[in-house]
Amino acid sequence: MEREEAVALFKKYNKTESLYHHALCVESVMRHFAKLKDEDENYWGNVGFLHDVDYEMYPDQHCKKCVEILKEINADDEFIHSVVCHGWGICTEVKPEKYMEKVLFTIDELTGLVYATALLRPTHMEGMSVKSVKKKWKSPTFAAGVNRDTITEGAAMLGMELPELIKNTIDAMSSISDQIGF
Repeated sequence: MEREEAVALFKKYNKTESLYHHALCVESVMRHFAKLKDEDENYWGNVGFLHDVDYEMYPDQHCKKCVEILKEINADDEFIHSVVCHGWGICTEVKPEKYMEKVLFTIDELTGLVYATALLRPTHMEGMSVKSVKKKWKSPTFAAGVNRDTITEGAAMLGMELPELIKNTIDAMSSISDQIGF
């Protein structure tokens, strides 16, 4: 699918700017990891961008309603599975199996923590360090909605240390800081 098609579908079901910014953040990180693995950046990016396509209109059916929605654009079963499994253990029992799915599962929450950290910094994403994010990580009241256990579990699934994961997320999100409200 073309990115324009993904954006049109997302905007059909989601109107809030914050959810759009989140979609852009996740998309950028997915593209970054695809590039690191020499995979299809467009495909990974679209999976990341559309991962919450059903969230705003159907929050009580998140990761369930998206199956029907993604079929509107003839998304294949693999694409749909990848989107659905990002909610594993939270709103679905579909487990991430492929590397791409594990990345999405992990960075969905991490992008929220990085974004919240950037909001408090005068330079936002510019010059953000892993240390800044790790410091905020330790405060359970900061970005309390971010499930740190999911990030930790995902990092283990990926066989990646947290600092490396955080650095890659910062790098990817920094590349689009002008598109996500900074």
